[in-house]
Amino acid sequence: MGVSREQVRHHWRTLMGETMLEPPDEEPGDRVSGPALDLVLRVGELLLASGEATERVNESMLSLAVAYELPRCEVAVTFTVISVSVHPGMGALPVTGARAIRRRNPAYWRLVALHALIQDASVGLLDLEEAHDRLRRIKRGHPPYGSPYPPWLGVVALGLIAASAGVMMGGGALVAGTAFVATVLADRTAALLGRRGIAEFFQLAVAASIGATAAVLVIAAGAPANAATIVTGGIVALLPGRPLVASIQDGITGDLVSAGARMLEVFFIVAAIVSGLGLTVYTAVRLGLAIDVKDLPVAPMTLRPVAVLAAAAVSMTFAIALAVPRRVLPAAALGGALIWAVYVLGREVGAAPLLSAAVGAVIVGLLGNALARRRHQPALPYIVPAIAPLLPGTALYRGMIQLNGGAPTQGVLTLIGGISVALALGAGVNLGGEFVRAFQRVGVGGSGRGARPAARRTRGY
Repeated sequence: MGVSREQVRHHWRTLMGETMLEPPDEEPGDRVSGPALDLVLRVGELLLASGEATERVNESMLSLAVAYELPRCEVAVTFTVISVSVHPGMGALPVTGARAIRRRNPAYWRLVALHALIQDASVGLLDLEEAHDRLRRIKRGHPPYGSPYPPWLGVVALGLIAASAGVMMGGGALVAGTAFVATVLADRTAALLGRRGIAEFFQLAVAASIGATAAVLVIAAGAPANAATIVTGGIVALLPGRPLVASIQDGITGDLVSAGARMLEVFFIVAAIVSGLGLTVYTAVRLGLAIDVKDLPVAPMTLRPVAVLAAAAVSMTFAIALAVPRRVLPAAALGGALIWAVYVLGREVGAAPLLSAAVGAVIVGLLGNALARRRHQPALPYIVPAIAPLLPGTALYRGMIQLNGGAPTQGVLTLIGGISVALALGAGVNLGGEFVRAFQRVGVGGSGRGARPAARRTRGY
């Protein structure tokens, strides 16, 4: 069969680059499921709003994307916004969705329920419709999901944190009762301000000021040592243990934007507490009330049953305030007693407070993460309440007394020391988690060793 002159010319022009060969017909790209994309976004939003660390939110969302076959999915998680981009391929336009986190509710029972949903979806036990229905019930708290405690118990738990911390600092029944009443009153006042639309910074400042005012009244009655113990207990109930742990975890894992935002949140919480304390102490000093640093108590370094039980009670009531599942409460109490015992033993052998707190946090973080992995649950409900007994309430109060009592340099150093202990606690529990991760094969939501590609980067260069 001969070749026509026109075919020869076309072939020649093609070889010379004057014309292009027609591309083959492209196959259509992978279909993007709208309900699957919506599920990934909503789960990520609820995880982040419930207090989960950024890395775990990212891992969980990617696990759901794989489970429901979203093609070539990219997830971006920051402190306030999450986004998911799906690339169907073969020339099809990408599909992107985003959600903003405007309200945070650190309820740890919800974290546990969400991680159970992710696990079931990852192994194929939930179809898409069932996953949406389950997520809806988790979000609304419908049975069998919901807070394991009545609302009033969360308020009482805050007062019990303060009362237990007061006993741990060496106070008696009078100190515990006064700290309980002052903390509950401060919390209800802050809640009232919240309903009026007042910013959370001022809510915390007012709450800290009410606790300090109770101490000032006790000083005026002639019991300065009891006063300091009371205000210390009240401060511990306000300190930001949850965002502190999450911020350091984000920084360690390379999510620097979220880490910076969370650390700024911690800074503003501490600044609000210090502002409330400082205003009350300054007013009391100006009115002629004798407030002396010598009257401030030093936490008794003892392993007597009363102190150990008080430390356990601080952690357990802190866990109730965070709405952890009831099954976690014994572990939280044991963690509080353990971190207090390690801290006391470290001080007895001559270790600095910073080092003693860090060692205790590493041990608690190691055991808490191991137990959480064994139960196939997130680690935060196990490790955050455990560090509560060592949160630096006394250091903040002492620093404000020194700042307003003619020793500003010493006051600044005391505040820096207290903040350093808090950072050591957050870093320590995360280091314990890294030890567990180093020897695990796979974790919840695909969090095994192979799920952290950023760990293989070039050491910061």
